[in-house]
This record gives sequence, structure tokens and C-alpha cells, in this order.
Amino acid sequence: MSRSVYTKLALTNLKNNRKTYVPYVLTAIVTVMMYYILCGLASGSSVGDRTLQRVLEYSLSVVVIFSVLFLFYTNSFLMKRRKKEIGVYNILGLGKQHIAKMLTMETLVTASVSIAGGILAGLTFEKLMYLCLQKLLRFETGMKSEFHMETVFSTAVLFFGIFALTLCYNLLQIRLSNPSELLRAGKEGEKEPRTKWVLALVGTVFLGIGYCIALTTESPLEAIPKFFLAVICVIIGTYALFIAGSIAFLKFLKGRKRFYYQTKHFVSVSGMIYRMKQNGAGLANICILSTIVLVMISATASLYLGIDDVISSRYPRESRIKTSFSTPEQDRQMRQIAEEVYGKYDVKMVETMEYHYGSFVSVFDGERFLKENEVSQEDMLEVCQVYLIPLEDYNQMEGMSISLAQDEMLVYVSNEKKELPGTLAFGERRYHVIQQLKELKIAGSSTQNMAENYYVILLDMESINGILKAMYQDSGMKEEYIQEASVISYTLQSNLEGTEENCKKAIAELRAAFDASGIPGFYETRQEGKEGMFSIFGGLLFIGIYLGILFLMATVLIIYYKQISEGYEDRERYQIMQKVGMSKKEVRDSIKSQVLLVFFLPLGASILHIAVAFKVLTKLLAGFGFTNTMLFLGCTVAISLLFAVFYIITFAVTAREYYKIVE
Repeated sequence: MSRSVYTKLALTNLKNNRKTYVPYVLTAIVTVMMYYILCGLASGSSVGDRTLQRVLEYSLSVVVIFSVLFLFYTNSFLMKRRKKEIGVYNILGLGKQHIAKMLTMETLVTASVSIAGGILAGLTFEKLMYLCLQKLLRFETGMKSEFHMETVFSTAVLFFGIFALTLCYNLLQIRLSNPSELLRAGKEGEKEPRTKWVLALVGTVFLGIGYCIALTTESPLEAIPKFFLAVICVIIGTYALFIAGSIAFLKFLKGRKRFYYQTKHFVSVSGMIYRMKQNGAGLANICILSTIVLVMISATASLYLGIDDVISSRYPRESRIKTSFSTPEQDRQMRQIAEEVYGKYDVKMVETMEYHYGSFVSVFDGERFLKENEVSQEDMLEVCQVYLIPLEDYNQMEGMSISLAQDEMLVYVSNEKKELPGTLAFGERRYHVIQQLKELKIAGSSTQNMAENYYVILLDMESINGILKAMYQDSGMKEEYIQEASVISYTLQSNLEGTEENCKKAIAELRAAFDASGIPGFYETRQEGKEGMFSIFGGLLFIGIYLGILFLMATVLIIYYKQISEGYEDRERYQIMQKVGMSKKEVRDSIKSQVLLVFFLPLGASILHIAVAFKVLTKLLAGFGFTNTMLFLGCTVAISLLFAVFYIITFAVTAREYYKIVE
């Protein structure tokens, strides 16, 4: 047979199967487009922010993995529908080598249209994506859309490779099957499955473990490793319960005679029991993808909308100068440089906070801060940061006139719920807690930390030096390292009063003057921090929406193929039922019953997953400095409602196609 015959045969098959191939090609085009645009963004030389570029690069890896899994998964739907047709070709005399050539031509046409269409769509919408990202970042980055032939080439190679792998998989299936198996492929799974109680129990146990981890995690440090463990457990539990639990649930309904022996319930329940082995995995996929969409978009939207809260927490003043170690001469020099530069541009320092502090990392066992050599590997998730501040600086900042004895102290804990005992020890040194403070002006600068922060007010510098040296004694560190770790730093924070232009000039000159002075330390401003936050959180929101669209598209296509494949499987049964007296209204009622019984289970399960994971997600967000739980709750509820509406609309459209096929 000539090549033109295979081409005509391939085009005819694609045309005849357009109801399944058109959505497949359209989603493949969108997938190619999304990869092309993201690849261009990640490799663009105009993306100056390294953190943003890393976020884009990691996201590109996610898109690659998604593309492979998604195209393979949707290809399995197509092949299931085509096996009977291929079996007929084989019986009519078309050899497997001829069928292989026909499938190769079909794949070549599909791949060419998808890749060419995706790259053209990417070229069309690339500039729009750049503008959207620029808008989210809220500051001028100099980013611009750039055409790179390497991006086109890598996109084409990747997706031609994916389509080639799906073709090899399809050809292997055809090669290993005989005509009778191909003809029976559409009926696979058409026997009543046994209730797999062990699998259902395993699913319940894994889901319970995942939920327990999510509900009992208290520390942001614990949240990172435990969250991913919980995700794995919930995914395993979801698949097991949808596959085995759904069968048990349907058999339970079948045993309820008053429910089962109704026309609309009898047909739908009996039909679904036979297909639930395959149905369960598809429903679990919809549930997992829906959960991913809800988590990504609600979390990234909350971070982006809560930037001002994070900024005000991390930067209580507009500018901050800090020395790595304090001496009276350096402190005066730094203050003098700041006053001279700000005065030059008619900028005033107001609401100034000036203080010294020493700090160390430790583990608090309830009464005592452990020394470094006493901390075990298991304690690392409970580390805390301790700041030691002299009483003179505290009184000056807070406008107080408190007095302390040598063995007395004041304490502020970032965890406001924590109640401290009357006596605390640093190594072997013990101090009486005169008062546990409810607020502290400088505490806001460190509330974004994942560990608890303890601010300890002591009598003088000598007391601070004594504690710092005591905490490092017997640690095995060399004396010079102990001296380096035990230094006291000096910080000058202030708000700025002046025109925006003058403030920018003063900040730029002060940074240069501070660098030129040779004083070890750093200078940072709230505006620079805000730009950095927008770069990170704006990039995360862009990626959250971007990947959310991809996963949402996958969810829609899985729902569509589920409806189409079930429609063809149910058509013969419903036609027989109508011939023996079942009315069209009863057919519609049966379809609605099927929807209510199974189809909305993934949506309900995904919302339940989000509700249970809410606590551990708040701990993860705390690692970014985000502590506005009500904002996160509002975003989660709003996005869940929008997703539910979209889910219902998607089902309404696909259910109509299902009914047309059955009819």
C-alpha cells in the first residue's frame, strides 16, 4: 500500500473520531503553548531577579512532567475507544504492520498540528504573559518578550518525543493483542468486581495518617517535611478509597432495597458497579487535580494579597542599618554618616529605634535554653532564636523606666500563647522572669521567621556577654570562633520624612557611604524589601495561576472523556431498557442519579482535603512571613466556590454530550 493510502486512512479515522480527537488536539495545543511561553520566560535574559528565574525554572520542570503524564493519560482514553475499530481493521485483512503505519500517520498528523498550533499560539500570547507577570511584580524589571530559536527547537523536540513515546506504547499494545482481544477491549471490566476490603482498609489508614499529620502539626519547621508526607498518604488513601471504597459504597446502596429498586437508581447503581474498577481511578485523578488547583491558587493568591502584612512585620521602619559587631566608635560613626547623608537631601529620620543585641540559636526545653553541645538531631525541628537586649536600650525604645537586678530579666515570646515559668536558665545561668511582655516594638522585624523568637531584656552588656560565652562553652569550638559568635550587634532603624525623590537619592548615597566606610554590616530599606517580596510572591502567584490553568484543563478533559467513554458504554444498555418500556424521562432521571451518586464525590473529597489541610498550610505560609489566617481562609473559600461553579458548568456541558450519545 502506498503512503498516500495510509495518509487518507489516517485523516478519515481522525475525522470519524473527531468527538474524541478534537478536544485532545486542542488541549495538546494549549499544553505546548504553556510550555513554550514558560520556557521563554525561564530562559529570558531580561529576567534579572535570580529568585524569580529559579521559580520559573522549577515550574518548567513541573510542566514537563505534567505534559508527559497528561498526554499519556489522555492517549489511553483514545486507544480504549479505538481498539474495537482497530480489531475490525485487523479482521478485514489489514495486517498489524499496516495498522502500525496507519497509527504512525495519525500520530504524525496529530503531533504536527498540536506542536505547530501550540508554538504559534505561544508566539501570539507570549507578550501578554510577559505583561501579566510584569503587572503582578508591580515594579519595573526591564523584562521584555524575546524570540529565541532555541525555545522553538526545545519545544518541538520535547513534544515530538512525547508523541513518539505514546505511539510506541500504542504499537506495543496492538502487537501484543489479538483481534478478539481488541474487539472485547471496550467491554473490559464489565464484570462485577469484588469488594476489596483490604484495599479499602489501607486507603482508610493512609487517609487517616495524612489527616492526622495535617491536624497535629504545630511548628512551621515541622510543616515542611510533614506536609509532603501527608500529601503522599492522602494521595494513596484517595486512590485506594475511590477504587475499593466506591465499590463497597455502591454495593451498600444495592443492598438498600427501598433505595435500589427505583428505576432511576437501579440502572445507574448497577451500571456503575461494573465499571467502578476503572471509574474509581478516574474519579481519584479528578479529586487530586482539583485539590492541587485549589491549594496552589488559594495559597499563592493569599501570599500576594498579604504582602503588605509581611512587609510591615519584617520591616517595622523604612530603613535599617546594622553592624556585625558593636563598638562605641563604630556606632557613633554609623549614626553620623546617616544623619549627614539624610540632612544633605533634606530627609529627616523619625520614629528612630536604636539598640544593641546579642543572639544565638538554641532549643528551649520548657525551663532552660540548651547549649549547642546538648542539642540532638531530633531537637532540630524545635530550634528557636534568642535575642538578648540591654535594659537601657529597651527603656529608651519603649519609653519606660524599669529597673532590673543582675539575676532578673523581661521576656517577650513571638508565640503569644506560650506561658513561661518564673525562672529561665541559659546553660547553667539562671534568671528570674520579672514579667512576660505582651508587646515589643522591635519584635516585628523577626516574626517572619519559622522558629519561635525569644527577646530577653537583661540588666547590661556584661550580662549579655556572660550568657553568650556560657552558651558556647564546652561546645568544641575554637576560642576565636566563640569570640566571633558572641559579638553584640548595633542596629539603627528609622522612618524617613521627605519627598520620595529625595528619599531615593539619600538611600542610594547612604548605601555607597556605608559600603565605603568599611564598617562590617548591611543596609536595607522597606522599599527594596517590598520589591523583593513582589518578585517572589508575584512570581509564585503567576506560576500558581499558570499551573492551575494546566491542571484545570486536565480535569476538564478527564471529565469529558469519562462522560464520552461511559456514554458509549451505556448506550446499548439504555437502548435495551427503552425498548422494554423505560421512558426518556426515566433515562434522564437515571443519569441524574448517577451524577449525584458518584460524579460530585471528587469535588466533595477535594474540598474536604483542603479543609483538613488548612491548618498545616497556614504553618507553611508562616514560613514566608504570612500570618493573616483570615485572608487565607477568605481566599480559600472564594476560590473553592468559584471552582465548584466551574466544575458544575463543566459537568453540565459534558453531561449533555453523554445524554446525546445514550439517546
